Amino acid sequence: MRHVLPFACLILAACGAGQAAAPTVPDLETILADKPAPVLSDYGFFTDAGADHPAKRVKSYDLINPLFSDDADKHRFIYVPPGERAKADGAGLPEFPVGTALIKTFAFAPDLRDPETGNFKVETRVIIRKADGWAAFPYVWNEDGTQATYAPVGARRTIETISPQGEPLQIHYEVPNKNQCKTCHQSGDVVEPIGPKLRNLDHPGPAGVDQLSDWVSAGILDGVPLGMKRTPDAMDVSLPLDARARGYLDINCGHCHNPGGSASNSGLWLMLEETSPTRLGLKKHPTAAGRGSGDRRYVIDPGHPEESILAFRMASTEPGIAMPELGRTLPDPVGIDLINQWIAGMDTE
Repeated sequence: MRHVLPFACLILAACGAGQAAAPTVPDLETILADKPAPVLSDYGFFTDAGADHPAKRVKSYDLINPLFSDDADKHRFIYVPPGERAKADGAGLPEFPVGTALIKTFAFAPDLRDPETGNFKVETRVIIRKADGWAAFPYVWNEDGTQATYAPVGARRTIETISPQGEPLQIHYEVPNKNQCKTCHQSGDVVEPIGPKLRNLDHPGPAGVDQLSDWVSAGILDGVPLGMKRTPDAMDVSLPLDARARGYLDINCGHCHNPGGSASNSGLWLMLEETSPTRLGLKKHPTAAGRGSGDRRYVIDPGHPEESILAFRMASTEPGIAMPELGRTLPDPVGIDLINQWIAGMDTE
């Protein structure tokens, strides 16, 4: 069996059967409405029911480093209203105009070593720039992959697959509820996107062309700052280990562990721009002792990943210990190995 839909909210996905086909262009009135659309197709982001073919002015994009989400295959799209452009703000998040939508679909396959074969969608998250700020909405796909329904309470799915390492794998996948979206997307008192900082986009995208130049040519970005430094690719073994590890921590941890994030009170700040060894965790005592520390003294004990709280929590799947707290139910063996190598290679003096 491929997957099971145990929650009653998923049954609602069948309720929209027989509705009219999706519009061929995005519907800005629906995008900016006070309430989220009941089904994803109402927005008009795609011209087909399966959300594979983007409508006019909806562009697919990719990130240098993706956030690990139980090995999900992610499909990202951006929509910027006609006549509007995002304004570059250094290497960080551009100033996106009202009406911008970021659409991210999470999908799996029967064998994760071949994610394109039998690929099926589980959820789509939409974050929209409204007049009063960003708002995030989760949508859950039906069994046939023909419709995604708004699911403010979230959902769970049990997915049977083969892991990237070739082993049988059962994933107890969790779709976050609307309030949980705010946990990861918190920036001070507001909600903001995580991934599409310009430094995370500065590479060939899905079309195989320079992504930022393509955005400028398409009229959805006003320009690219000169001398901008891109985010280091965590999987590029030609880069220094420190750069790769920092790139990994930035996307997987830095959205909460920053001065305005939901984990700001930890004093552990893991975004790429941080330079303080202490705030990065080196020989830093945890702000609160307990089971989350695993009886270890330091967030990072240089030279000793086995004694480092950071490595311990990354490897755990136990609620209250596992980090990140949301967005994964499995450990990321590739990321864990990278961070362990990074810590092991640190100077112990």
